[in-house]
Amino acid sequence: MEHQKNFDKEPKEKEFVEKLVTLNRTCKTVKGGRRMSFSALTVVGDEKGRVGYGLGKANDVSEAIKKSIDKAKRNLVFVPLKNGTLPHEVTGKYKSSEVLVKPACSGTGIIAGGTVRAIMEAAGATDIQSKSLGSNSAVNVVRATFDAITKLMDAKKVAANRGKTLDELWG
Repeated sequence: MEHQKNFDKEPKEKEFVEKLVTLNRTCKTVKGGRRMSFSALTVVGDEKGRVGYGLGKANDVSEAIKKSIDKAKRNLVFVPLKNGTLPHEVTGKYKSSEVLVKPACSGTGIIAGGTVRAIMEAAGATDIQSKSLGSNSAVNVVRATFDAITKLMDAKKVAANRGKTLDELWG
């Protein structure tokens, strides 16, 4: 009887792109000294329009990152991209953070801050303009960006709601 293990010689290509947005260290003072804890905010995306974020907390850095990636994979949303950009301008808000995301012509690139840039790159966008207003807390900016993404309207859905074809809508 032969033991056959099926090991792939080449590492499998990952389905998602994982980006670490922020890593926070917090301390709790206890009787024996300081107890360190970590929180990680990550963004995952397939570069084809699906993107999600997650926040994980643990006593170890790698465990916090792992938890946040798992949560991000469970909270995926779809971004309706057309030719690498958004269909229209949209503003997202979360608490005191506000994010304005605008479409841009091809060749512009992603003009955005670190947190918004990570989300848009993971979603697969190539040309976007963005402005972050108000609070610049990483968690709140990420949530405001996802609020903006959920407000985006897909051209096919708009055409269907109006009872027209895509060609009639675009002219």
